Amino acid sequence: MPTESRLTTSAQIFVEHDHRACSKSAMEAAHKLCSTRGLRLTPVREKVLELLLESHGALGAYTILEKLASAGFRSQPPVAYRALDFLVEHGLVHRIEKLNAFVACNKPQAGHAPAFMICKDCHQVAETHGKSTSGTLGRTARAIGFDIQETIVEAEGICAACREV
Repeated sequence: MPTESRLTTSAQIFVEHDHRACSKSAMEAAHKLCSTRGLRLTPVREKVLELLLESHGALGAYTILEKLASAGFRSQPPVAYRALDFLVEHGLVHRIEKLNAFVACNKPQAGHAPAFMICKDCHQVAETHGKSTSGTLGRTARAIGFDIQETIVEAEGICAACREV
């Protein structure tokens, strides 16, 4: 298995879907979000997002940097990191802490608290959405007067495909 595993976002990982349409839809949503918020999706930012959408998975910064260089962009680490910082800050990309990798958000137009399910065997990742203010965590936070501003949940387990093997 390569050092960096191929990872996939969204619950669609487990069902057949039109990947091209999925990627196109996510890129259109990113353009709309940037336009609405008055943000600039520079060529390098757009290319980084496109790379993540094409892979339909999580990539490490250095893999992104290599792919940027292959596409004719400058190959200095700050180039990739600045683009990733922008994309993460504006909810177009998520950082998977456990894997030290980045993944395109499958619903960038929706404010959400993402939760990631990471398969320990195949290392695929599924993104799901929730609200940090609901459920046990939200009730506990309210009870102690804590204002949750951000949550990131990364759960490890075994996916259905790996369980069947």
